[in-house]
Order: sequence, then structure tokens, then C-alpha cells
Amino acid sequence: MRPTSLEEYIGQEHLVGPGAVLRSMIDSGRITSFILWGPPGVGKTTLARIVAETLQVPFYTLSAVTSGVKEVREVIEKARSNRFFNSASPILFIDEIHRFSKSQQDSLLGAVENGTVTLIGATTENPSFEVIRPLLSRCQVYVLEPLEAESLLGLMRRAIETDVVLSQRDIEVKETGALLRYSGGDARKLLGILELIESAQPEGKIIINDKAVTERLQQNPVAYDKDGEQHYDIISAFIKSIRGSDPDAAIYWLARMIAGGEDPKFIARRLVISAAEDIGLANPNALLLANAAFDAVNKIGWPEGRIPLAEATVYLATSPKSNTAYLAVDAALAEVKRSGNQPVPLHLRNAPTKLMKQLGYHDGYKYSHDFPNHFVRQQYLPDALKDVRFWQPADNSAGEKKLADYWHRCWDGGR
Repeated sequence: MRPTSLEEYIGQEHLVGPGAVLRSMIDSGRITSFILWGPPGVGKTTLARIVAETLQVPFYTLSAVTSGVKEVREVIEKARSNRFFNSASPILFIDEIHRFSKSQQDSLLGAVENGTVTLIGATTENPSFEVIRPLLSRCQVYVLEPLEAESLLGLMRRAIETDVVLSQRDIEVKETGALLRYSGGDARKLLGILELIESAQPEGKIIINDKAVTERLQQNPVAYDKDGEQHYDIISAFIKSIRGSDPDAAIYWLARMIAGGEDPKFIARRLVISAAEDIGLANPNALLLANAAFDAVNKIGWPEGRIPLAEATVYLATSPKSNTAYLAVDAALAEVKRSGNQPVPLHLRNAPTKLMKQLGYHDGYKYSHDFPNHFVRQQYLPDALKDVRFWQPADNSAGEKKLADYWHRCWDGGR
């Protein structure tokens, strides 16, 4: 059932629809290296194969689970020997590229840089965390979304009409709610569910409804209780439970992830993000503890790693909450985008040379430690923004209130 052309490809219109970025590159006959980031079963591998088929170039594939540096170098050498003058580069597709070690990723750099291969990577993890910066800088990152209901239903209809087995059966679709819910935006899961239902009724008419789907999946919980749609739904429930100060719910969702085989580093990263985003200045120790839990999990692994994760989860859930730092940096980024590169005031500029000093760099700067209480009023923002405030302290915890009181004492209520 794997599509072989863009016309057959389902979903991801923002990438392959008319005029979209990937579609335009493919239509031009020249593509640059890129990484496809998205949940399982949304068409990452299929899209890579379609690109190679459309461009009529050699297609090499490696799995990060089974391949090492030796295999990478062998494939690159094959690609180099199959490269013809002025032709498009062969495509090297690496599935689960986030599992490649640093040395494995390093071995790709030269070939990607000089065009020996065009790299297409596929990952379910954030490339910013898992792909080394030199390789990431040579690749565009495109995000694939879970398939919408309309796309999944289109895939179901096509499977029923054209699949070698399903097309020979008398199938009536009465309800699709459970089918869509259990598929969770994953095309592979949907096709797997159809296969399970068909195999459960080797003869006679097949009725697809919510009851049939639910009953069949209860007989095969392991097949669908992994980290497809639940990878995103459960981590969302986990973080929202921490944000909502409910330690029991947070621990429950943590247990669901552990039982489902979730990557412990993924959980630990989310705890670090939550500590900074949701607890923040209300309890700065939360970030230290979350980071320590991340370090501990890396050192001790499973099953003992569940203990520091649980400790950090309960601590974060029961900590006072503040997102003022998160809001402040986003507000500042929005201002940078709006007003561009505002000049640094002269008194704040560095003056390492005589010419800079003559131009007034550093002139008038007041060294805070030379003044009572190590504070002196002076302008630190660019002239055009001198009265803007990005940080709005919250009066919701002893920790942040103490920071806010100090700030107000210094500035008498603001600039």
C-alpha cells in the first residue's frame, strides 16, 4: 500500500501540496539535504522514496539501529562511484537518524558538504537535541504532522479497494470513530487494524464499526499500546498535570510512559523544559533537580532511572508555578522581530581600541559595584526601547516575590 508518487501520497499538504516547499524542490529536479521530523506512520520513509523515484537517482538506505560508521562509509563510497557528471546526487536515507552516535554523524559531514550524497534523515525526536550541530546546519528540517481524519479515511478506502487481500472481501464500513482514535494519525496503525479485523473474520462479510475495532484491539493490546499517538498525547497529559500541580496524575502518566517503553531521555528532557517554563522563578531549584534527574537517568538507566524521574515529577508538580521568564523571553523575541537590530547605547559598548574610545564607546558607563547596594540607575536598553518592560513579575511565591521586591526597590517601581 506504500504510495509511489506524490499524486498517491496522503497528507502533509504543507510540504508537498501545490507550491509547497518540498514540492517546489522536487519539481525543480534539485533538492538539498533535509531531515523529516514527525511521529511514526506519517509518511517519512515513503516521502524519501518518492523523492528518489521522481528524480530518478540512486537510493541508498541505512537504519541507525543496525548500521555503524563502517556501513556509512561503504554506502558513501558506492554513492560516489554512481555519481555522474552534472547529475543529481544519489540520495542516502537514514531512518531513525536520532539514534546515530556523534561519530556516525561526523562520518556523514564530508559527503553531505561536497554533494557526494543528498541526505534525507527521518526522526521521531527533536533534531535539535539528537543531531549534531554541524550536520544540522547542512540540512533543512521539515515537520510532518499526524495524519488528519480525512487523510486516514482516504487511506482506508484505498486499502479496501486496492489491497490484494482486502479488495477480495465484502467489507462494509459503518463507523470509523474507534478506528481513527486508535490509529492516532498513524497510517501504519490504521492498516494494521484493518489487517487484524480481516484476519479475525476469515469468511463472510466484514463489518467495520466501533465495537469490532475495540474488541479486536483488546485482544492485541501490545500491538497498539506503544508510543505512536500515545507518545504525544501522554506526554501532553504529563506536562499539563505538572503544570496543574497534580502530583498523582503526573505520576500516573509517568508510569504509563515507563510501561509503554518510552525513551527515558525524552521524559527527562520534558521535565527540564517544564521546570524552566512552568515553575521558573517561583522555585529555581526545580530546574536544578530536573537537570540532576536527567543526569542520573543517563548514568543508571532502567529500571532504577524511574526513581529520580518520579522524584523530579512530584517535586515539580508540588512546586509553586511561574511562567514569567518564559513570557519575558518570548516578548523580547517578538520585539526583536518587530524592531530589528537596535543600536547598543554608546555607554554600554565595548571599547578595546583607542579609536573606539575616541568615538565615545563606554563613555559614561557607571560600574554598579562602585555604588551603594551595588546598584545605580542608568539606561540599559536601546534608546527606542528604553521604557519597554518584558519581565512582569508574578506575586505567587516567596521566591519570585523576593526578586520582584528587590527589583522594585532598585527602580522605584520601574524605569
